[in-house]
Amino acid sequence: MPMHEEVSYSVKHDALRVCDMPAQLRPREEFERVGAENVSDAVLLALILRTGTKGMNVVEVSQRLLSSFGSLTALAKASEKEIQSINSIGPVKAQMIKAAMELAQRLTRESVGESPMVVTPEQAAAVLRERARILQKEVFWALMLDAKNRLIGEPQKISEGTLTSSLVHPRELFKKALELSCASMILAHNHPSGDPTPSAEDIKVTRQLIGAGEVMGIKVLDHIVIGHRRTNSNTDFLSLREAGLVRFN
Repeated sequence: MPMHEEVSYSVKHDALRVCDMPAQLRPREEFERVGAENVSDAVLLALILRTGTKGMNVVEVSQRLLSSFGSLTALAKASEKEIQSINSIGPVKAQMIKAAMELAQRLTRESVGESPMVVTPEQAAAVLRERARILQKEVFWALMLDAKNRLIGEPQKISEGTLTSSLVHPRELFKKALELSCASMILAHNHPSGDPTPSAEDIKVTRQLIGAGEVMGIKVLDHIVIGHRRTNSNTDFLSLREAGLVRFN
């Protein structure tokens, strides 16, 4: 019986080089023609990566990355190892992507400014939004405020993991508060699922910390739960104070 070669239904072809693409579709030319704010995510990513790989031009590499992760947010959350798991992405390109994402994070944090005034839930969420966006675990922070409601230093990371009374102990929280001589604080944590609806444990922990604050003479003004913006909501966070779920000082 004659041996047959294995049949493949894939079509082999050489990748179209960027220089062979129509001028209006080349990343640099498109960027110059319509401006940074009007080009696609794939074009911006292609400009960062600069070169393609064997069998795939840089635009195709960028499109594959975005298609594999589904969004820029998901790409920003990915580790270097996860990025390299995509065919054609080596360690250098993975580092370039992570560096670009980190610069974007730092720019956003810088735009908040030093010692910003925090008097509304939206202002509290703005301080933490970009930090929380790329996290895959719950992180609990405290925004320590002075007597004029200005943020003292960086947001204080108190714990990491699902919020429970054993994980967020008043001792650790108020130790930080005393070190910084804060007058009041706003509690905050993220929900990686994207749904900012607080759990029963979130509410329980908040009440415990408010009570501890009363003993210490430090006001707990609010607790912000940060998620993702949803189609049926114009915000990506929930304020327990605004929602009337807990009575604050």
